[in-house]
Amino acid sequence: MVNYRYLGNSGFKVSEITYGNWVTHASQVENDAAIATVHKALDLGITSFDTADTYANTAAEVVLGEALKGLDRTDYEVFTKVYWPIGKKGPNDQGLPRKHIFDGIHGSLRRLSVEYVDLYQAHRYDYETPLEETMQAFADIVRQGKAMYIGVSEWTAEQLREGHALATQLGFQLVSNQPQYSALWRVIEGKVVPTSEELGISQIVWSPMAQGVLSGKYLPGQPVPAGSRATDEKSGASFIKRFLQDDVLAAVQKLKPVAEAAGLTMPQLAIAWVLQNPNVSAALVGASRPEQLEDSVKASGVVLDDDTRAAIDDALAPVAVTDPEHTYSVSPSTRPA
Repeated sequence: MVNYRYLGNSGFKVSEITYGNWVTHASQVENDAAIATVHKALDLGITSFDTADTYANTAAEVVLGEALKGLDRTDYEVFTKVYWPIGKKGPNDQGLPRKHIFDGIHGSLRRLSVEYVDLYQAHRYDYETPLEETMQAFADIVRQGKAMYIGVSEWTAEQLREGHALATQLGFQLVSNQPQYSALWRVIEGKVVPTSEELGISQIVWSPMAQGVLSGKYLPGQPVPAGSRATDEKSGASFIKRFLQDDVLAAVQKLKPVAEAAGLTMPQLAIAWVLQNPNVSAALVGASRPEQLEDSVKASGVVLDDDTRAAIDDALAPVAVTDPEHTYSVSPSTRPA
């Protein structure tokens, strides 16, 4: 079964393997398969589910809500997000102004068929809305019982510090950040993680397998496998391109004997690696088929010894991205058109 970890400096626990439906529900897989995968996740001990209103332009929330329908509300935790343009994508259908946040939470609750979400997250930082307005709206949503906790995604260390200060003044907790993090993409380690540890904020990390590259299925000098994520724009092909370089793929192949020596598959090794970071509360995993989750959950509770971690670092050091400056270019400087 899957272990649990506290989220930030709170008493709220989440499953350290969390199911995310970014590129699968209402997009990559049919609804029946998506629902079956959610039920498989529950059977395997995953109780935390992450989505966003922007995924498949709100349709992914509908599918997740259908999959969770009829279950005891105490048996699962559901996270969603607000920021990106949705619906008709009008001038107030995006960003983090008070109006869009309240329209967003009401829409998400309706689509998910729940009375509250456990975690409501700012999907990016909004440079066009005063942070005070955004955080006041989140405070009101918490007080109204529409969200239990508030988190963010891909905020910089400075933005986390400012958001945390305002949340404290307004009487609620900023408990989490959701950044990209893997053994190949380590940009949060320099500034975001130390600041988060100081403030009592956890990471819920996405792409722990670097969009599947750390599975080892992409080989240097070879075409990408047919039907893989790298061939499907709807499944994040644009995100994986940065890793599809021969030097990166060759370095990843060096992890095969490391995984074998640890008694793990390559995907398990990648997920277990991010979970060794004490500031990480959960690793987000997706699946297009129920059986894919059976491998992922076995990373829960794994402790990598010092030699294994050193071997991973040695193999990937020449190609891993570590510059914390990359955290400053994730949120758009202006709202998307």
